[in-house]
Amino acid sequence: QAQLVESGGGFVQAGGSLRLSCAGSGRTMSSVAIGWFRQAPWKEREFVVAFRWNGGIAYYADSVKGRFTISRDRAKNTVYLQMDSLEPEDTAVYYCAAKILNLYSVYDRRGYDYWGQGTQVTVSS
Repeated sequence: QAQLVESGGGFVQAGGSLRLSCAGSGRTMSSVAIGWFRQAPWKEREFVVAFRWNGGIAYYADSVKGRFTISRDRAKNTVYLQMDSLEPEDTAVYYCAAKILNLYSVYDRRGYDYWGQGTQVTVSS
């Protein structure tokens, strides 16, 4: 049974920080990569950041580069998303996802096989 569980969302003022966690179990442990996506009301789900296990390479969307940092604790099967200098435009439901097969790029949500339930991040101005 594959499962991803996000936590750490909440309400923060602009300029503040939050750290999201994504705990994996089951088949997600053999993933090629873990990604974070977000979806704001009335918008499509968009790529935020991904971490490829092989090589430890991180990929960031331009909108979060320099503000967000992805890291992982392999022993705990957990990936973290440190979000600093948050802006109201970052308000969204954040989802982590596991990429099992090496199909599509890490930026493409179609390439992810398992998704968490999402965690709400709200940034006030």
